[in-house]
Order: sequence, then structure tokens, then C-alpha cells
Amino acid sequence: MLDKEIIAQLEALAGKDNVLTGTVDRLTYSYDATADLPRKMPDVVVLPTDTAMVQALVRFAREHRIPIYPRGAGTNLSGGTVPLKQGIVLSFQQMNKILDIDPANLTAVVQPGVVIGALNAAVAPHGLIYPPDPGTVATATMGGSAAENSGGLRGLKYGVTKNYIMGMEVVLANGEAVRFGGKTVKNVTAYDFGTLFIGSEGTLGIITELTAKLIPAPKHRRTMTGAFRTLADAGNAVAGIIAAQVIPATLEIMDRMTIRTVEDFARIGLPTEAEALLLIEVDGMSADLVQAEAEAVMQVVRDNHGDLKTAETDQERDRLWTARRNALPALASLNNTVILEDATVPRSRITDMLVACEQIGRKYDLVLGTFGHAGDGNLHPTILCDKNDQDEMARMHKAVDEIFQVALDFGGTLSGEHGIGMAKMRYLGNELGDSGLNLLRSIKESLDPDYLLNPGKMVPVREV
Repeated sequence: MLDKEIIAQLEALAGKDNVLTGTVDRLTYSYDATADLPRKMPDVVVLPTDTAMVQALVRFAREHRIPIYPRGAGTNLSGGTVPLKQGIVLSFQQMNKILDIDPANLTAVVQPGVVIGALNAAVAPHGLIYPPDPGTVATATMGGSAAENSGGLRGLKYGVTKNYIMGMEVVLANGEAVRFGGKTVKNVTAYDFGTLFIGSEGTLGIITELTAKLIPAPKHRRTMTGAFRTLADAGNAVAGIIAAQVIPATLEIMDRMTIRTVEDFARIGLPTEAEALLLIEVDGMSADLVQAEAEAVMQVVRDNHGDLKTAETDQERDRLWTARRNALPALASLNNTVILEDATVPRSRITDMLVACEQIGRKYDLVLGTFGHAGDGNLHPTILCDKNDQDEMARMHKAVDEIFQVALDFGGTLSGEHGIGMAKMRYLGNELGDSGLNLLRSIKESLDPDYLLNPGKMVPVREV
């Protein structure tokens, strides 16, 4: 624990009610949604209320060389918010205001603690949406989503968080606040600083305000499923839909293990005999265009031996997407430890990756289900294991190592949306090489030479 004098000074900076030192409070902030990682109790949790307070806290932490960990809702899946070296957790739950909604410029200005679902509810009366749609949209915050560069179910057509952040305010490791970008559609002044901080996982600076791009909400949509007897047929259907020049809003996949588990969990009426299920939605402003795209998708599904069904009502559509969003909790119900990974490959290798995940599960005698965003090659192989079984956990780690290596061998990447955090840091050299790692460290050290901002995440410390 930090000594009483340090705690007293933090209370003077932030207000006593905004400084949490109780054991239960600190335990709450000792972990995130990532399984199989150590819990670390922070020394203290501070809830800032504005940018000036964040600046003061960062300067104080720097003066006393105390690590500082920015935190949104803690729903990340890479260990990005675990306070590895104790210190101060900055929780942004009180900086949760929507500061501006500007329909004329199609923008919203928000504090980092605003929940994505709340932003969409606020802009809906204007006929607008904020498209990034992570699975935890009901709890994930804008600041955390930007720090992790979150993706989600609509990533294929609409892109990920970095495509919708036009500007931001960031507090640097020296306590200075800087602004990048804004409401202008075009901004190519100097380096693209905003993009540097998106996905930086709090290792370069602390986001205190965001200007988000909004788009008109699609007026029409069609939702379909295709059940397939083989993974190859499902993979070929994904490729065929893209080849037909249709870019669905969502193009999701579940393997047989996931289908059966979700059906047992939610009783939605999924085809449990299928080897793979595609969930597909096309949307747009024109009813005729949406219908034409839906018909093209239907033809591709049929051509690849798929059993096609369409949602005829909003209730049927909602039931299908509930099934997809239930994939993780359903799988999690099978055992006490859920290892949800984020291997991403080019679309042309999606079938190969699905087959590889299935084979790796069998090789290491593990319960493994795969689901994810088939349209953009972002799969979530999910291993269910018992943390108390040392042999099984050892086999799990070998399987994860192999999954990531296969993804890289297929021309893929370590993460499509979950980030690196502490969970994948040891694999970074396999993708970036020594030169890439050195560049990563150089950027970190130029902005945070003392490694006080979220230490132990993403950036391996330079060996001396």
C-alpha cells in the first residue's frame, strides 16, 4: 500500500469521495474480463471528474514514480487493465457525459466513460448511429473502446473504432493535455496523432475526450442464416458473398460446438446438426438495394449447399442476434475458465483457420468452440478448461501458442479487435520482428520514458 501521506495528498487532489482504498473496492479493480491472468490489487483507485483532475493526478504520479492505469468498464480481453505493478487505477466512470451531439456535422463529443450503447440511444432520435459494435456494447465505454481499438459485429461493412474517432483530448505522461483533430471531415495537419493513441491501450497517454463520427442509421435490413454440413461449405459461402460484391453489415459464424452450446443455453431453435452456421445481415437506405443484396446472399448460400432461413420479423431478427451475443456466456457456462482468443486471418484463409482450430482442439484433447466475424477473418477460438487441472491448463497454453502461430503462417495477425495487453505480449516478436519491437519501444519511451502509464502492457521493456 502507498503510505498514508500519499493517500492524503491524492484525496486533496481528487476529493476524499473519489479515492477508494478499501479492500473490496481495490479487489474490484484487480482484474478485467480476461481469464487465466493473475489478479493484482491496486494501491488505490481514483475516480477523476474532469481533465484538469487527470492532469494533476498524472503529474503527482510522475513526481512520486507511481504507476497509473486508466480503466473504462474493464471488459477488455487481453489483460489491458490489470494493475500489474499496483499503483493507481484511474476509473473513468464519473467522466460519463455526452458533451455535444451535432447532427449538422454528424459528430458527437463525449467523455471517456460514456457507454457505447448510451451514445447510440442518445443519437437515435436524430436518425444517427455510432457504428462500432463490440459484443459488450451495453457496458463498454468510449474511452476503453478507443484505447483498445475495439471492433465488433459490424466491422466488416462499417469498420472499427479507429474509423470513427475524428479527434481527441489526451493527457500525456508529463501531465500536459493535448488535442488532435476535431469536427472537420479532412484533417491532415502534421502526424496522425489520433491514430497513434487509438489502440495504444493507455500506454502512451490517457484519453479524456473524444469526437466521434456518426452516420445516418440504415432504414432497411434483411437478416438470414445459412446452416452448412461442412466448414468448407461455410467458408466458401463467405468468400462467395464477398465475390458477389455484397458487403453485409454483419457476417458471423458459429461452429458446431458453439451452435449446440448456445442452443442448450438459450433455446432459440438453432440447427444443432449443422457443422457451421452463418448469421448474415444486409442493410442500407434503399429497400430495393437491400432486397437485391439479400437475394444475392441467398443464392450464394444455396450454391454452397446451405440451408437458408430468413428472419421475417424484428422479433426473429433479435432472437438470432441474441444467439450470437450469447456465444461467449454460453460457452463460459461449460467450465470455470474461458480462454477467448482473437486470431485473425485474410478472408481467403477463413476455412483453413476454422479447420485448424478444430484440429488443434482435438490434438490437445480440449473443449474448443470457434465463433466470430467470418466476413473480416476475425475468429474467436474459445477453449473451456478447468483452472484447477494443471495438465489441462498446460495443454491449453500449447494450443493457444499453436493457434497464433497458424494464424501468422496464414498471413494473419495476433489481434483483430482485442488488443495485445499482457496476454499476447510474448508473441509480438513473431509478428513484428526485432525492428518492429524496437520501433514500438522507441515510441513508448519518447512519450513515457519512465514506463509509468499502464506498465507491463503491449510494450516489452527494452533489454539492457
